[in-house]
Amino acid sequence: MAWRTARLLLLAGAAALASGSQGDREPVYRDCLLQCEERNCSGGALKHFRSHQPIYMSLAGWTCRDDCKYECMWVTVGLYLQEGHKVPQFHGKWPFSRFLCFQEPASAVASFLNGLASLVMLCRYRASVPASSPMYPTCVAFAWLSGR
Repeated sequence: MAWRTARLLLLAGAAALASGSQGDREPVYRDCLLQCEERNCSGGALKHFRSHQPIYMSLAGWTCRDDCKYECMWVTVGLYLQEGHKVPQFHGKWPFSRFLCFQEPASAVASFLNGLASLVMLCRYRASVPASSPMYPTCVAFAWLSGR
């Protein structure tokens, strides 16, 4: 019981120390985000945002809040650069310019190629291993889940 309590206290202490990325903690970013959400993400402004949002952005799941995070990230980066500081991370990631609906196009391409590789290997596996093999269903399920 004491070990369990000690682990819980250690975990709670570690969670208290975790405070996000430098950009997330920046008051300029937080104020910008709050103002942007109040101005653009409620009532008639939200309807306006949705009606003017490109279809590919809505299909990719970008919300008004995501758009505010993106815009405020660049406002904060601009201030950092203007004052001669290094570019900070936001939400654990470095800022990237958005291309269509991809904020990190290289990561999206890498994920696509990973899924493609999983699909190719699944096809090879299914062609060379009999379906009656003991681990066949497990391997096929793993391939589908890992290649998502």
